[in-house]
Amino acid sequence: METIDLFSIVSIAFLGSFGHCIGMCGGIVVAYTTIKIHPASPIVSKSQAHLLYSLGRVLTYTFLGALFGVLGNTVMFSGNARGILLIVAGVAMLLAGLSLLGKLKFLSLIEHSFSSSTLYKKTFKIILNSKSNSSFFALGMLNGLLPCGFVYFFAITAVGTADPVYGALVMAIFGLSTIPAMFGVGFLTSLATATSFRNMMMSLSAVSVLGYGAFTIYKGYLFIEDPAPSAQHCH
Repeated sequence: METIDLFSIVSIAFLGSFGHCIGMCGGIVVAYTTIKIHPASPIVSKSQAHLLYSLGRVLTYTFLGALFGVLGNTVMFSGNARGILLIVAGVAMLLAGLSLLGKLKFLSLIEHSFSSSTLYKKTFKIILNSKSNSSFFALGMLNGLLPCGFVYFFAITAVGTADPVYGALVMAIFGLSTIPAMFGVGFLTSLATATSFRNMMMSLSAVSVLGYGAFTIYKGYLFIEDPAPSAQHCH
């Protein structure tokens, strides 16, 4: 994976976590913090709970990234096919970036939540009411399955790697980069309602997504123009 890829993924995930992720998942963090963690609990105990929750999300994201990498690999028959895949992924990233800026409804159109399903509600309720340490990890894993526009962006990136290992790495980096924001919500619930701050971070992440989308399209062009040399620099 190129340095620019790694830097872009970390930057987009970190900035976006303080914008989109807090808005999407902040309520869940506040809920389990209120119900499952006693206010008088030691700071170490609270930190452990939040860390287990975040690691659960990261595990789910990593697994999904590997699956998306396999999906990308199934359509990569040649350098040209890889180039076309990257261009398609890049265009989808541009649409995602414009959607994050509120210019399009691309993400909202493909975002369908199953959180209202009976099975999800029952599972969520059982885990939320459990006091065991493992329940925080399980809740994070369950949260990682929620359809989310930002997760879709990184899923597209994982597909573009056409490799299960790199796909897993992309989604793992995404998950790890969101931990600071989720920790912030856990300890400072005011972050979940700081709309102006979140909007600023959302705008910065959207611009980053647009830039990375353009770069991905350029990489796809390089693959089509000269598959072998480009492929050597892809990872």
